[in-house]
Amino acid sequence: MRVLGIETSCDETAAAVYDGQAGLLSHCLHTQAQMHAEYGGVVPELASRDHVRRLLPLIHTALAEANTQPEQIDGVAYTAGPGLVGALLVGGAVARSLAFAWGRPALGVHHLEGHLLAPMLEATPPDFPFLALLVSGGHTLLAVVRELGDYRIIGQSLDDAAGEAFDKTAKLLGLPYPGGPALAALARSGRPGKFQFPRPMLDRPGLDFSFSGLKTAVVVATRDVQLDEQTRADVAREFQQAVVETLVAKCARAATQTGMSTLVVAGGVGANESLRTELAALGRRAGLKILYPRPEFCTDNAAMIAYAGYRRLARGEHDELKIRATARWPLDTLRPPLHSS
Repeated sequence: MRVLGIETSCDETAAAVYDGQAGLLSHCLHTQAQMHAEYGGVVPELASRDHVRRLLPLIHTALAEANTQPEQIDGVAYTAGPGLVGALLVGGAVARSLAFAWGRPALGVHHLEGHLLAPMLEATPPDFPFLALLVSGGHTLLAVVRELGDYRIIGQSLDDAAGEAFDKTAKLLGLPYPGGPALAALARSGRPGKFQFPRPMLDRPGLDFSFSGLKTAVVVATRDVQLDEQTRADVAREFQQAVVETLVAKCARAATQTGMSTLVVAGGVGANESLRTELAALGRRAGLKILYPRPEFCTDNAAMIAYAGYRRLARGEHDELKIRATARWPLDTLRPPLHSS
């Protein structure tokens, strides 16, 4: 089975082709980061309009790179949520229209399920069940992944996601959008011990996260400080360390509580070098296997959507003649496919 995947949930436009026998045949992506940079964040209306301009050419390119004609496509998968509704509608409308024109089934895919399954695109995919840390601009959660569609959330952010906290702190420090990578780069030249920020919710049991207070701590600590380049780097270093130590401690706690021996790390913050270094150390201490998607599949992409769509379409799932676009869609409402392959 060969599936065209489409991703337009936020500020990346992407298309990919996945084949059940040959694997990933192509993946193409256009990021809107430069367009949104002058506004310091994503402008939903501009994002939607840019998806309209970019998506069809990207689909043509993805099909060409996969050496695939439309009649060779067996199904179309697209991100149906969660995300920006206008952006989702663009991808959904194009996907549903192509599927109708080609006489093929279409399926709206949960964006977070795509992230959780992204490591399956690698040469050594994890075996079910496994523990997952999904950490991005919009989401921070820990889940037990038992099988396709069977996700038990055991911890999640009560306010800001880790990636959101990165972006807001970066903006406070005068860094360009997207702030997370810029803050991580600045943190490399920071000096240890110059600032002390809290490690949120590590002083109590449980696996939930909260990064809003950490962001506030940065505001208070820098209110009467001259933010020269070195001071900004010192703040960035301590902030990043606080986030990383919190994430790693919660992962260690979750591994102990669940007895899982494999941890999959997905989402854009999963590409952070400091986080990967500390998680590698945790893996050595706890005998925990740590797996990641390759960096380009940590952030939003269509390859993960094509794969997740393939897994469900191959088991007989498909949508009716409607476009699905859901701004909020709890991950734990998903269910395994009803039919076997």
